Amino acid sequence: MEGKKRKKGVGQSILDGIENIGNRLWDPVSMFLVLCIILLFVSFILSQRGTFAIHPGTGERIEAINLLTKESLQMIVGSITGNFQGFPPLGLVLIVMMGAGLADKTGLMTATIKESVMKAPDNLVTAIIIFLGINAVAVGDAGFVVLPPLAAAVYLGLGRHPLAGLYTAFASVAGGFAASLMVQMGDVIAASFTIPAAQMLDPNYTSTAAMNYYFMIVSTFLILPVAIMVNNKIIEPRLGEYKGKIEDNGINSELSAIEKKALKRSGLWAMGLIIIIVALSTGNGAFMKDPETNSIFTNKAPLMTGIVPIVTILFLIPGIIYGVTVGNIKNDRDAIRMMGESVGEMGGYIVLAFGASQFLTLFSKSNIGALISIKGAEFLQDIGFTGIGALISFIIVTCIVNIFMGSAGAKWGIMAPVFVPMFMLLGYSPALTQACYRIGDSITNPLSPLFSYFPILLGFVKRYDEEAGIGTIISNMIPYSIFFAIAWILLLIVFVVFDLPLGPGGGIYI
Repeated sequence: MEGKKRKKGVGQSILDGIENIGNRLWDPVSMFLVLCIILLFVSFILSQRGTFAIHPGTGERIEAINLLTKESLQMIVGSITGNFQGFPPLGLVLIVMMGAGLADKTGLMTATIKESVMKAPDNLVTAIIIFLGINAVAVGDAGFVVLPPLAAAVYLGLGRHPLAGLYTAFASVAGGFAASLMVQMGDVIAASFTIPAAQMLDPNYTSTAAMNYYFMIVSTFLILPVAIMVNNKIIEPRLGEYKGKIEDNGINSELSAIEKKALKRSGLWAMGLIIIIVALSTGNGAFMKDPETNSIFTNKAPLMTGIVPIVTILFLIPGIIYGVTVGNIKNDRDAIRMMGESVGEMGGYIVLAFGASQFLTLFSKSNIGALISIKGAEFLQDIGFTGIGALISFIIVTCIVNIFMGSAGAKWGIMAPVFVPMFMLLGYSPALTQACYRIGDSITNPLSPLFSYFPILLGFVKRYDEEAGIGTIISNMIPYSIFFAIAWILLLIVFVVFDLPLGPGGGIYI
């Protein structure tokens, strides 16, 4: 025991402290409900003090609304159900899960990842693992559960250190939340908080889940070489030669003949669906184009307004084809059951959505969000802190909050109503604020011990190093986080300086 105590240095003590603080935090649902109660009393105090602010755009006098009056309390009680039913992220997330969840249940996601990595040339293994990891957010749990141990097995088979494969795969999946080649659930959830937050200041504001899409595409091809460099120059040399032994757990076994056949069929169907979407988006007056502007990238274009069901179909139909071919789906009841199970597994998110919907409604009704945003923007302007420095500071704040609060939806649900309007008052678009948030969220995902998939990684690591602990993992994740942060901040500066669009309808300035 004393030997272990001697090994515990300052760094490990700090990490233990972070873990203890994080573990003491309430569940996000409880936090939302407690915040609702706090809001009631804060609104009363601010109202009694006559707190107000002048809207810089309209000149309107905005006053704090007392939520503890009889009329306000009656309104709150009567609107609880409506708040929940009208919560934007709820329906969007559940729709996406019907498709993505079924594709995962049938084994399509696992088969796709395994076949991609196992067939890769030796000199491209690292690049393919990282590329799959960055885009794995779209396939949910499969990215975290399948890719890291598979990468370790592949590295081991190539005579490389398996933990390097584990760390690289996990860092790519966890840190790739702000990068992807397709619109995925993270975009849907983030935008569903961003848009209502922006409407607190501008009721006419509209956008889509693709508001950061261009930035994410560029980020994919930026983070890819950065992660390769960290793996090749830092992690693998640091780990050295692997001398341990481990039994084959079957993760690196090849797909069966029927699985390969199913994967090929589902791939052809996916390509066919993409061709159909492209065809419907091509030519004057195309079905997917905005009839007024003849563009597929406006807020009114069917391609943008229908991006959620389109993504769902791109997962659903190939998933069904795969399931039917391998025998997991024998009839329509099997497919519906898998869809139901996928939605059922979102029970925790549904409860979270209930708490978040009540908090956001009260925050808006009380005008506290608008008051904080206006006062905060005035303060930043007074001290001259309104440019790129303010955006980078927000990224850093998000990085710190992310270490203690793992739920991306919960964090943005609390932060968006404050920071989105605040940066709008400074002249920045909601899309830019969201991009900054997603960068900060991605940077510290790999090293946060409170990230929901961190314990899974620790279990994988212990198969190769029984003495490994939280500090072992974090020490190997820090290089990824540092270089991801540098690369993303530089990329953000380029977008801001040259006023490049972040996505369809998502500019830098409002």
